[in-house]
Amino acid sequence: MKAFRSPKQSLGDLGAETAAVLIANAADVAVILDGAGVILDIAFQRVDLSVELDGYGKWLGRRFAQTVTVDSQSKVEAMLQEATERTASSSRQLKHPNVRGVELPVLYCIVRLGRGDRCVALGRDQRALAALQQRLVEAQMSMERDYSRFRHVETRYRMLFQMSSEPVFIVDASSLKVIEANPAATELAGESHGRIIGRPFPDGVGFDAESLRAIRALLDAAQSARRENDVRARLVDRSGEYLVSASLFRLEASALFLVRLAPSAPAAMLPPSSQSKLLELIDKSQDGFVVTDREGRIITASAAFLEMAQLTREDQVRGELIDRWLGRGGVDLDVVMANVRQHGSLPLFATTLRGDYGTTTQIEISAVTLKDGDNPSFGFMIRNLDRRVAVDPEGRRELPRSIGQLTGLIGRVPLKDLVRETTDVIERMCIEAALALTHDNRALAAEMLGLSRQSLYVKLRRYGLTDLASDTENESG
Repeated sequence: MKAFRSPKQSLGDLGAETAAVLIANAADVAVILDGAGVILDIAFQRVDLSVELDGYGKWLGRRFAQTVTVDSQSKVEAMLQEATERTASSSRQLKHPNVRGVELPVLYCIVRLGRGDRCVALGRDQRALAALQQRLVEAQMSMERDYSRFRHVETRYRMLFQMSSEPVFIVDASSLKVIEANPAATELAGESHGRIIGRPFPDGVGFDAESLRAIRALLDAAQSARRENDVRARLVDRSGEYLVSASLFRLEASALFLVRLAPSAPAAMLPPSSQSKLLELIDKSQDGFVVTDREGRIITASAAFLEMAQLTREDQVRGELIDRWLGRGGVDLDVVMANVRQHGSLPLFATTLRGDYGTTTQIEISAVTLKDGDNPSFGFMIRNLDRRVAVDPEGRRELPRSIGQLTGLIGRVPLKDLVRETTDVIERMCIEAALALTHDNRALAAEMLGLSRQSLYVKLRRYGLTDLASDTENESG
């Protein structure tokens, strides 16, 4: 702190009344203390702050350290000692419990008055700054969760891109140069991954002249947003015919083509021996694999799924609905089927699997559509989560209060209030998760949560999650 150069000359004869006005207006709260730290007088700039802290004169005659929380009392003693030795203490943030049990942060500086033993504590209300800091922390946590979710999504799709048995090229729409190709595409072109990047498409891949004209027309149609059927193409020095499809998408400021080559004959790219090895690998995997028809009836299932279902033969599950073994039965199947039909796939849906002899297994389901003309089927990968050690799925939603914050309330807030607050947080999270899984289908979400529809509406109104007036009207109409 830098003091005035000549206070006696510049301030003149400053009386007690003038000093009181200056002190009261210099801070949100000003507390006059004696040498023992007892409050002699107090001034507030705002009436609401006086009610929140002082509670209509309850501070007068009390020690200043008794008006703050336990963790702030040592700071008060240190500031009083510092003010006695150095005229003014350094600024520190103290916390006052208000009449509602909420902690109010105030930034104080204690200044010794003249040569006597009296001091004045000048405080600034820090609630606005604390709220701003909390919003900043919440925004940072939200960004970190979004970044983590996007990173996992990118990893899954990059893995799908790399593992696809069909050649896939990503081509810049303006320069028609290859900017990315999966291993199947580089094998098709007969080059390494590094050499195929940057080549012109389709000229640099090795198609014959007729195929080049057809692919160029396909790309022109895709760029002008016209619907165009897949075209057939052949390589100059290789046998086999491919169906080429192209779609335009935008990434930031760039326009890109996603070009996929599918063999005309289903087995052209994968010899029968490789198919049998893949099927054998799937059947021996620790994760269960199930293929169902469009109604959810099992067509085939792997040995791992039979083990989780406590069965021994595949004919025991063939023709049965898969929801027979799912924890929430038809509710789980409806959610999975709705997402797969709408999006083509469903990653990481958590539920339980019931064995025929009563065992329950925590599982994670990934589902995908297997197109076969007008009769699509569905593939399910079922992962046993009980084998994991200390399962802690990334990307989960964090509770608004940390364990440390809840622990810090012990002794100041009754246990029943702590339990009620935690229960409300978990209940709201479960309702939001059910609505997200069912795409805001209230009836299906209520069934999934084991609630009546009316009970769900009451809880939605309680947590302010939706406009129940319009929802109830729509449901009754």
